[in-house]
Amino acid sequence: MITHTKYDPKEIEGKWQARWEADQIYHASDESPKPNFYHLVMFPYPSGDLHMGHWYNYSPFDAYGRFKRMQGYNVMQPIGFDAFGLPAENAAIKRGVQARTWTLSNIENMRKQLRAMGAQWDWQREVITCLPDYYKWTQWLFLQFYKKGLAYRTKAPANWCPGCNTTLANEQVLADGTCERCGSVVIRKEIDQWLLKISAYAERLLDFSEVVDWPEKTITMQRNWIGRSEGAEIRFSAEINGQIEEVPVFTTRPDTIYGVTFFVLAPEHPWVEKITTPDQRAEVDAYVTQARRMTEIERMSTEKEKSGVFTGAYVTNPVSGEKIPVWIADYVLMSYGAGAIMGVPAHDQRDFEFARKFGIPIREVIRTEGEEATDPATWTEAKEALGVMVNSGPFDGTPGEESKARVIAYIEEKGIGHSKINYRLRDWLISRQRYWGAPIPIVYCPEHGTVPVPEDQLPVWLPENVQFKATGESPLRYEPDFVNTTCPICGGPATREADTMDTFIDSSWYYLRYADPHNETAAWSPEKLQDWLPVNQYIGGVEHAILHLLYSRFFVKALHDMGHLNFDEPFQRLFHQGMVLGSDGQKMSKSRGNVEAPDKYVSKYGSDTVRCYMMFIGPFDAGGSFRADNLEGIWRFLNRVWALIGDTWINTPSTKGSNESKAIERLRHKTIKRVTEDLSNFRFNTALAALMEFNNALIKQQRDPVAQSAAYQEALVTLLQLLAPFAPHITDELWQQIGHTDSIHTTEWPAYVEELTQDEAFTLVVQVNGKVRERMEVAADISEEEVRKLALENERVQSFIGSASVQKVIYIPGRLVNIVVRNA
Repeated sequence: MITHTKYDPKEIEGKWQARWEADQIYHASDESPKPNFYHLVMFPYPSGDLHMGHWYNYSPFDAYGRFKRMQGYNVMQPIGFDAFGLPAENAAIKRGVQARTWTLSNIENMRKQLRAMGAQWDWQREVITCLPDYYKWTQWLFLQFYKKGLAYRTKAPANWCPGCNTTLANEQVLADGTCERCGSVVIRKEIDQWLLKISAYAERLLDFSEVVDWPEKTITMQRNWIGRSEGAEIRFSAEINGQIEEVPVFTTRPDTIYGVTFFVLAPEHPWVEKITTPDQRAEVDAYVTQARRMTEIERMSTEKEKSGVFTGAYVTNPVSGEKIPVWIADYVLMSYGAGAIMGVPAHDQRDFEFARKFGIPIREVIRTEGEEATDPATWTEAKEALGVMVNSGPFDGTPGEESKARVIAYIEEKGIGHSKINYRLRDWLISRQRYWGAPIPIVYCPEHGTVPVPEDQLPVWLPENVQFKATGESPLRYEPDFVNTTCPICGGPATREADTMDTFIDSSWYYLRYADPHNETAAWSPEKLQDWLPVNQYIGGVEHAILHLLYSRFFVKALHDMGHLNFDEPFQRLFHQGMVLGSDGQKMSKSRGNVEAPDKYVSKYGSDTVRCYMMFIGPFDAGGSFRADNLEGIWRFLNRVWALIGDTWINTPSTKGSNESKAIERLRHKTIKRVTEDLSNFRFNTALAALMEFNNALIKQQRDPVAQSAAYQEALVTLLQLLAPFAPHITDELWQQIGHTDSIHTTEWPAYVEELTQDEAFTLVVQVNGKVRERMEVAADISEEEVRKLALENERVQSFIGSASVQKVIYIPGRLVNIVVRNA
């Protein structure tokens, strides 16, 4: 037996955190003989403080990483900070400090909090995206995309947030048309902007065959966002200023070509200016101005009433030869297809609603086989299903399964169109008219135009001390030392690009830098990436499914094609954690008054208690409510473990066997199996429940002679090892107190023997005609013949059988036997 003081986390946790760091036991060596395991969590934004969401995410994440380390892997579990972006810039402006000063101060505070968590962070691999040694390589990556034609500048409509004074990618505009950051109503504005050609990878991004284990929900979300559509591009024509011009239209329903009764252009379409007749000019111009004030999401809303204006012009249907009136309507976008659609109101609901509102004819051209013809004027909705072609000239009678292919073959033969695959995915807008981001490494020369900064001149330094304008404009535009430069080609006067990059650029490659964070001559060494990448296990929120996760996949595929990587998927396995809620069951928010800061609970109970509680409140992927009172239960559990080890540990246990020690040995193996399987499948709450049951079973027998046995003492060792990933400080302290000099976290994960996880006996339920008549303890390996014999010979069972004849005996192994009888 050992003697020790009362469990005091304040005394032991700081000690062990300092020792782990001094011994560097969590640094993943590039030279380890063990198999590498890259374990990654989405890195935090340096807001200044860790919140309960961080603890809920990082505690189970760390437990899994520790589990893999004890299983014999060389685990790399790095941490860093996604440090650029608007929140830091806005906070700095509000407080009258520089963004860099504010950000680095927050990082320093969060480092302390992350260390206090007791996680096995590999601090030697830390990356901070706002420092030049990182954004130099962000700029280098931009240049690689530029050289391959995947980065380009154009003037086009963009989502503009007036609150943040910057552009937003489509993915950053919420469904209600507001900015995801500040809530301002987003408008459309045409400006020069830089984009990455993610659309070139649309088809590749639909392929998930190289990932090992991703949530199906996330895969579906990405596929829906990419939005692959098969159909045809058909060229309609119009006479403009005495010349015949054509405009392509993409449609997924070429079989409805004879049902076109109107034609719609997006308000921004270049044809609008050219074809609008003088008498319609004023009305069209007013509508175009109104549409430009709306976001794409507002315009595409199915709940919005359809609106539009007739241009006074007509186009020719290339298949039917019919003249079709041209309208403009805000539900048509330049970003989809070619910014023009053929209106088929009989067979498209949006077109149906538009035609009904403006009195446009509705013509049925598809009919379900066997259906009687009806007047479309009596319809209440469009008929969108496939069917037999009618009122379609030479195509009449073509069945639905052949209709699309036959029309496509016709337009290709006539040279008026072709089959085509279209995607909803638009190119990624990366320009931000803000200061706190990586400068885009481009200069503009009066003679040579757009010129990339030579790689040996990187980084393009971001000024550290800038003056912000009251308008919210980027101060970079007014920093002469930054803006004014020389052309890399001719040496003449030139100006720098004043836009900075979207911060999602930084997070699209940070996981690559972790493998080689201190490389000063390259973004990474190919050899180190080959050793560590792709990421074996990635954990983070599902809210990043069509932002960070999609962008990262695009980056890796593009870099693979450029020859920089030998893999084309960044993350093999992906797991989404749930959300920790307030005690009222609602999402934590200041407005609800249900936000809980973790620091006060860590101070009161210690990190191990808070860690274990965050893993115990519910399934990791489902989340749960944080209720401070329930911390007491975990606190008591850890105190019982502390007391159990102190009261019952002996250095020279008895080697004598007994039935009790055999039972303990079976319980030990069963617990190892349960915890191993639960940890392997991210079931942290049920793994902890198994450990609580194991601990309680050992406590019940701690005063019995069996507590002196080798089996019992081995059970104590196993208890500590299984608990170590969950509660790293208390287990290392107790490990030392029972005589070990090494850290428990460097020991081997306990193994179990399958045979010993099975009970030696079980309770056999005996039924007669389905009614329970007896229960008896029998050996676990009993045969069916022995079960039959025991049941039929049992006196109590015989009394219920009486003179009846036994028809059959039904045995369900390990559970029950039912004797079916019939009265004579």
